[in-house]
Amino acid sequence: MSAPSPTAAATEKPFLYEEDGELSLHFNFPTIQSRMLKASPERLVLDYTRSMMGFLLFAPQPARIAMIGLGGGSLAKYCRIKLPDADFTAVELSPQVIALREDFGIPPDGPLFRVLCADGADFVRAYDEPFDVLLVDGFDAGGQPARLCSAAFYDACCARLREGGVLVVNLCADDTGYGSYVGRIRDSFAEKVIVVEAEERDNKIVFACKGGAFPPSFSELTERLRALELTHPVGLAETAQKILQGEQKRGAGRRKRR
Repeated sequence: MSAPSPTAAATEKPFLYEEDGELSLHFNFPTIQSRMLKASPERLVLDYTRSMMGFLLFAPQPARIAMIGLGGGSLAKYCRIKLPDADFTAVELSPQVIALREDFGIPPDGPLFRVLCADGADFVRAYDEPFDVLLVDGFDAGGQPARLCSAAFYDACCARLREGGVLVVNLCADDTGYGSYVGRIRDSFAEKVIVVEAEERDNKIVFACKGGAFPPSFSELTERLRALELTHPVGLAETAQKILQGEQKRGAGRRKRR
Protein backbone atom coordinates (compact mmCIF):
# COMPACT_ATOMS: atom_id res chain seq x y z
CA MET A 1 0.00 0.00 0.00
CA SER A 2 1.30 3.47 -0.84
CA ALA A 3 0.82 6.40 1.51
CA PRO A 4 -2.79 7.31 2.28
CA SER A 5 -4.24 10.74 1.64
CA PRO A 6 -4.07 12.79 4.86
CA THR A 7 -7.69 13.85 4.37
CA ALA A 8 -9.01 10.32 3.88
CA ALA A 9 -11.79 9.35 6.22
CA ALA A 10 -11.48 6.00 7.95
CA THR A 11 -15.13 5.29 7.12
CA GLU A 12 -14.70 5.34 3.34
CA LYS A 13 -15.96 2.21 1.66
CA PRO A 14 -13.69 0.06 -0.53
CA PHE A 15 -14.27 0.14 -4.25
CA LEU A 16 -12.83 -1.54 -7.35
CA TYR A 17 -11.17 0.04 -10.37
CA GLU A 18 -10.32 -1.84 -13.54
CA GLU A 19 -7.98 -0.70 -16.31
CA ASP A 20 -5.74 -2.43 -18.86
CA GLY A 21 -6.43 -5.89 -17.50
CA GLU A 22 -5.69 -4.92 -13.90
CA LEU A 23 -8.15 -4.85 -11.02
CA SER A 24 -7.32 -2.70 -8.01
CA LEU A 25 -8.87 -2.13 -4.60
CA HIS A 26 -9.11 1.40 -3.19
CA PHE A 27 -10.51 3.32 -0.28
CA ASN A 28 -9.67 6.56 -2.07
CA PHE A 29 -7.61 7.71 -5.04
CA PRO A 30 -4.71 7.48 -5.67
CA THR A 31 -3.97 5.06 -2.82
CA ILE A 32 -3.92 1.42 -3.94
CA GLN A 33 -4.72 -1.24 -1.38
CA SER A 34 -4.30 -4.21 -3.69
CA ARG A 35 -3.77 -4.90 -7.38
CA MET A 36 -4.36 -8.01 -9.47
CA LEU A 37 -3.61 -8.99 -13.05
CA LYS A 38 -6.82 -10.58 -14.27
CA ALA A 39 -4.87 -12.85 -16.64
CA SER A 40 -2.60 -14.00 -13.80
CA PRO A 41 -4.49 -13.57 -10.51
CA GLU A 42 -1.92 -15.42 -8.39
CA ARG A 43 0.94 -13.11 -9.36
CA LEU A 44 2.21 -10.65 -6.74
CA VAL A 45 1.98 -7.36 -8.64
CA LEU A 46 2.77 -4.83 -5.92
CA ASP A 47 6.41 -4.73 -4.92
CA TYR A 48 5.80 -4.68 -1.17
CA THR A 49 3.92 -8.00 -1.31
CA ARG A 50 6.94 -9.62 -2.95
CA SER A 51 9.17 -8.18 -0.25
CA MET A 52 6.89 -9.54 2.48
CA MET A 53 7.33 -13.04 1.05
CA GLY A 54 10.94 -12.71 2.14
CA PHE A 55 9.77 -14.46 5.32
CA LEU A 56 10.52 -17.67 3.43
CA LEU A 57 14.21 -16.92 3.92
CA PHE A 58 13.64 -17.23 7.68
CA ALA A 59 10.84 -19.84 7.69
CA PRO A 60 11.10 -21.86 4.45
CA GLN A 61 8.41 -24.40 5.42
CA PRO A 62 5.89 -22.71 7.72
CA ALA A 63 3.14 -24.93 9.09
CA ARG A 64 0.85 -22.13 10.32
CA ILE A 65 0.49 -18.63 8.88
CA ALA A 66 -1.85 -15.82 9.91
CA MET A 67 -2.32 -12.56 8.06
CA ILE A 68 -3.93 -9.40 9.47
CA GLY A 69 -5.61 -7.48 6.66
CA LEU A 70 -7.02 -9.19 3.58
CA GLY A 71 -7.30 -6.46 0.95
CA GLY A 72 -7.49 -8.08 -2.46
CA GLY A 73 -5.95 -11.24 -1.04
CA SER A 74 -2.72 -11.20 -3.05
CA LEU A 75 -0.62 -12.76 -0.30
CA ALA A 76 -3.42 -15.10 0.74
CA LYS A 77 -3.77 -16.47 -2.80
CA TYR A 78 -0.03 -16.79 -3.25
CA CYS A 79 0.42 -18.72 0.00
CA ARG A 80 -2.55 -20.97 -0.76
CA ILE A 81 -1.07 -21.90 -4.15
CA LYS A 82 2.64 -21.96 -3.36
CA LEU A 83 2.45 -23.26 0.23
CA PRO A 84 -0.49 -25.68 -0.05
CA ASP A 85 0.44 -27.66 3.08
CA ALA A 86 0.50 -24.58 5.33
CA ASP A 87 -2.55 -23.72 7.42
CA PHE A 88 -3.46 -20.14 6.48
CA THR A 89 -5.81 -17.74 8.28
CA ALA A 90 -6.59 -14.25 6.98
CA VAL A 91 -8.24 -11.82 9.41
CA GLU A 92 -10.11 -8.82 8.00
CA LEU A 93 -12.14 -6.29 9.98
CA SER A 94 -14.23 -4.99 7.09
CA PRO A 95 -17.06 -7.19 5.82
CA GLN A 96 -17.18 -4.94 2.77
CA VAL A 97 -13.63 -5.94 1.88
CA ILE A 98 -14.41 -9.62 2.43
CA ALA A 99 -17.46 -9.26 0.17
CA LEU A 100 -15.08 -8.56 -2.73
CA ARG A 101 -13.19 -11.87 -2.35
CA GLU A 102 -14.80 -13.46 -5.43
CA ASP A 103 -13.84 -10.46 -7.58
CA PHE A 104 -10.21 -11.11 -6.65
CA GLY A 105 -10.41 -14.89 -6.98
CA ILE A 106 -9.68 -15.54 -3.32
CA PRO A 107 -10.19 -19.29 -2.72
CA PRO A 108 -13.15 -20.50 -0.67
CA ASP A 109 -12.62 -21.53 2.93
CA GLY A 110 -11.44 -25.07 3.48
CA PRO A 111 -9.55 -27.27 5.95
CA LEU A 112 -6.28 -25.33 5.52
CA PHE A 113 -7.53 -21.92 4.40
CA ARG A 114 -10.00 -19.48 5.92
CA VAL A 115 -10.94 -15.80 6.00
CA LEU A 116 -12.28 -14.49 9.31
CA CYS A 117 -14.18 -11.23 9.82
CA ALA A 118 -12.63 -9.99 13.06
CA ASP A 119 -10.41 -7.34 14.59
CA GLY A 120 -6.80 -8.35 13.99
CA ALA A 121 -5.57 -7.11 17.36
CA ASP A 122 -8.26 -9.10 19.18
CA PHE A 123 -7.48 -12.18 17.10
CA VAL A 124 -3.78 -12.10 17.93
CA ARG A 125 -4.48 -11.77 21.65
CA ALA A 126 -7.21 -14.41 21.84
CA TYR A 127 -6.07 -17.15 19.45
CA ASP A 128 -4.69 -20.21 21.22
CA GLU A 129 -2.40 -21.88 18.66
CA PRO A 130 1.09 -20.54 17.94
CA PHE A 131 2.03 -19.42 14.44
CA ASP A 132 5.22 -19.79 12.47
CA VAL A 133 4.57 -16.56 10.55
CA LEU A 134 2.41 -13.50 11.27
CA LEU A 135 1.87 -11.09 8.37
CA VAL A 136 0.55 -7.64 9.30
CA ASP A 137 -0.79 -5.64 6.37
CA GLY A 138 -3.87 -4.01 7.88
CA PHE A 139 -4.89 -0.59 6.58
CA ASP A 140 -8.05 1.43 6.30
CA ALA A 141 -8.80 4.72 4.54
CA GLY A 142 -6.87 6.63 7.19
CA GLY A 143 -3.75 4.46 7.10
CA GLN A 144 -2.66 1.89 9.65
CA PRO A 145 -5.09 1.63 12.60
CA ALA A 146 -3.60 2.50 15.98
CA ARG A 147 -4.54 -0.92 17.38
CA LEU A 148 -2.24 -2.57 14.81
CA CYS A 149 0.87 -0.56 15.63
CA SER A 150 0.78 -0.26 19.42
CA ALA A 151 3.38 -1.68 21.79
CA ALA A 152 0.71 -3.97 23.24
CA PHE A 153 -0.10 -5.35 19.79
CA TYR A 154 3.52 -6.10 18.96
CA ASP A 155 3.97 -7.76 22.37
CA ALA A 156 0.93 -9.92 21.60
CA CYS A 157 2.38 -10.84 18.20
CA CYS A 158 5.58 -12.01 19.85
CA ALA A 159 3.60 -14.04 22.37
CA ARG A 160 1.55 -15.66 19.61
CA LEU A 161 4.58 -16.84 17.59
CA ARG A 162 6.32 -20.12 18.29
CA GLU A 163 10.05 -20.02 19.08
CA GLY A 164 11.86 -18.98 15.91
CA GLY A 165 8.62 -17.60 14.44
CA VAL A 166 8.64 -14.50 12.24
CA LEU A 167 6.59 -11.31 12.31
CA VAL A 168 6.38 -9.39 9.02
CA VAL A 169 4.93 -5.87 9.08
CA ASN A 170 4.22 -3.63 6.11
CA LEU A 171 4.68 0.06 6.99
CA CYS A 172 4.26 3.19 4.89
CA ALA A 173 7.66 4.83 4.56
CA ASP A 174 6.27 8.36 4.96
CA ASP A 175 4.00 7.62 7.93
CA THR A 176 4.93 10.11 10.64
CA GLY A 177 4.76 7.31 13.21
CA TYR A 178 7.06 4.98 11.27
CA GLY A 179 10.07 5.37 13.58
CA SER A 180 7.96 4.80 16.67
CA TYR A 181 6.43 1.64 15.21
CA VAL A 182 9.82 0.15 14.40
CA GLY A 183 11.07 1.07 17.87
CA ARG A 184 8.13 -0.74 19.46
CA ILE A 185 8.80 -3.84 17.38
CA ARG A 186 12.44 -3.77 18.43
CA ASP A 187 11.40 -3.60 22.08
CA SER A 188 8.92 -6.47 21.70
CA PHE A 189 11.39 -8.69 19.84
CA ALA A 190 14.57 -7.95 21.80
CA GLU A 191 16.15 -6.09 18.86
CA LYS A 192 15.91 -9.11 16.55
CA VAL A 193 14.58 -6.90 13.79
CA ILE A 194 15.62 -6.02 10.25
CA VAL A 195 13.92 -3.42 8.04
CA VAL A 196 14.10 -3.57 4.26
CA GLU A 197 12.85 -1.12 1.68
CA ALA A 198 10.40 -2.29 -0.96
CA GLU A 199 11.44 -1.77 -4.55
CA GLU A 200 9.45 1.42 -5.13
CA ARG A 201 10.41 2.81 -1.70
CA ASP A 202 6.86 3.68 -0.64
CA ASN A 203 6.87 0.83 1.86
CA LYS A 204 9.22 -0.51 4.51
CA ILE A 205 8.99 -4.17 5.45
CA VAL A 206 9.92 -5.14 9.00
CA PHE A 207 11.06 -8.69 9.77
CA ALA A 208 11.23 -9.65 13.44
CA CYS A 209 12.08 -13.03 14.95
CA LYS A 210 11.09 -14.54 18.28
CA GLY A 211 14.20 -16.08 19.80
CA GLY A 212 16.82 -18.08 17.95
CA ALA A 213 19.64 -16.81 15.78
CA PHE A 214 18.54 -13.88 13.62
CA PRO A 215 19.11 -13.26 10.84
CA PRO A 216 20.51 -16.47 9.32
CA SER A 217 24.15 -16.42 8.31
CA PHE A 218 25.21 -15.62 4.77
CA SER A 219 25.70 -19.31 4.01
CA GLU A 220 22.28 -20.23 5.42
CA LEU A 221 20.55 -17.48 3.43
CA THR A 222 22.37 -18.54 0.28
CA GLU A 223 21.39 -22.18 0.74
CA ARG A 224 17.77 -21.30 1.37
CA LEU A 225 17.68 -18.92 -1.57
CA ARG A 226 18.89 -21.61 -3.94
CA ALA A 227 16.21 -24.00 -2.70
CA LEU A 228 13.41 -21.42 -2.90
CA GLU A 229 13.89 -19.10 -5.84
CA LEU A 230 12.90 -21.56 -8.58
CA THR A 231 9.48 -22.17 -7.02
CA HIS A 232 8.98 -18.66 -5.61
CA PRO A 233 9.54 -16.05 -8.37
CA VAL A 234 9.10 -13.08 -6.04
CA GLY A 235 12.55 -11.47 -6.03
CA LEU A 236 13.91 -13.38 -3.05
CA ALA A 237 17.49 -12.73 -4.15
CA GLU A 238 16.95 -8.97 -3.95
CA THR A 239 15.27 -9.33 -0.56
CA ALA A 240 18.11 -11.52 0.73
CA GLN A 241 20.63 -8.87 -0.33
CA LYS A 242 18.65 -6.18 1.51
CA ILE A 243 18.47 -8.40 4.60
CA LEU A 244 22.24 -8.82 4.60
CA GLN A 245 22.73 -5.08 4.14
CA GLY A 246 20.28 -4.46 6.98
CA GLU A 247 22.21 -6.79 9.25
CA GLN A 248 25.44 -4.95 8.45
CA LYS A 249 23.79 -1.66 9.48
CA ARG A 250 22.36 -3.29 12.60
CA GLY A 251 25.81 -4.63 13.53
CA ALA A 252 27.42 -1.23 12.98
CA GLY A 253 24.78 0.36 15.22
CA ARG A 254 25.48 -2.14 18.01
CA ARG A 255 29.22 -1.44 17.81
CA LYS A 256 28.64 2.32 18.07
CA ARG A 257 26.53 1.89 21.20
CA ARG A 258 29.31 -0.02 23.00
